[in-house]
Amino acid sequence: MKTLSSLCHLGLLGCCLGIVVAPLAAAVPAAGSIWAHENIHAWSVAPFDSVKRTPEERLAMLQRLGLKHYAYSWREVNIPTFEAEIIAAKQHGIALLAWNLLSAEIDEAPAKAALEAFRRQNVHPQLWVMHSPRGRPRTPAEWGQLMPPGTKLPASTAELQQWPAAEREKYQEAMKKATRRLQEQSFTKSPEEQRTRVIQEADRIKKIVDAAAPYGVKVSLYPHNTWFGIMDNQVAIIERLKTLGVTDVGIVYNFNHARDHDHDDTKSFPAIWKKIQPYVVAVNITGIAFEDELIYPSQGDSELEMMRTIQNSGWMGPVGIIAEKGGDAEVTLKNYLRGIDWLAAEINRPGSGGPRPFPRAD
Repeated sequence: MKTLSSLCHLGLLGCCLGIVVAPLAAAVPAAGSIWAHENIHAWSVAPFDSVKRTPEERLAMLQRLGLKHYAYSWREVNIPTFEAEIIAAKQHGIALLAWNLLSAEIDEAPAKAALEAFRRQNVHPQLWVMHSPRGRPRTPAEWGQLMPPGTKLPASTAELQQWPAAEREKYQEAMKKATRRLQEQSFTKSPEEQRTRVIQEADRIKKIVDAAAPYGVKVSLYPHNTWFGIMDNQVAIIERLKTLGVTDVGIVYNFNHARDHDHDDTKSFPAIWKKIQPYVVAVNITGIAFEDELIYPSQGDSELEMMRTIQNSGWMGPVGIIAEKGGDAEVTLKNYLRGIDWLAAEINRPGSGGPRPFPRAD
């Protein structure tokens, strides 16, 4: 057995030789913890993975990470492989927790293709539903109308990736400004307009609920910016749905949308959580910064206390990690797990997680 003295000498030797010894990672949360890896699902992997894995490669990667649950987000290019994604998940022993409806309406081809794939494969994931796409630009030409005259528009995401970096950055900045204008326009301006919006959204969600029911699929609201992303509005929609006989619609709470130019849940999260907890079916964890800052858990300024609030409340639903930061999704998801492990240790006993696993964003 090496003595403390010999270990110190080894450490000094490592420094002299220029060897960098990484700090010990925080212990993995024990089984039964809300933050245990067995309770964690990967989320939004396919659209942001620079490796561009096939469904089989993607699910094999999630299995290597030890994850048992998966929530699927897609883009148009993924529609032909919807069923392959479900089959690969089955083959690798990974439960399909949820499927994002994204900006598709329930009567459009992507939603129909997903529901039929569920039926054929006998799976019943939640449908995570975002704000309505109606009235929002959906083609490059429609987006171009919101941008400065003469803005160069890509025909597709693939084409955009081929542009020189400077042109790509210029277009992305124009997109941010256009998106910001749409967000501002989405908010109601009077009590009457608010009541009308709640009714409209509840009617839209009920239509989705009714269409999904024959497939054994339940619906949850997925806040993603705009009026629809404000928790009070989500609760109002759910309360309105109850009057229509719909009592099982939930909320997916996303840390990456907890703060933007229009709201900041971190300022009153305990009160917000108390209001939404009865409806929350999943929580997706990121570092908390502003929305266009994608950072790992443990790098932000508020996720530790928010996670503490959730743990202390006794809520025990599924917890998600997201690959939206980009790069190799396997590396990204590993880093998310490291961040959550550290935060979980710090919640239970401050200082027990060891050194912060990543440099602070600030």
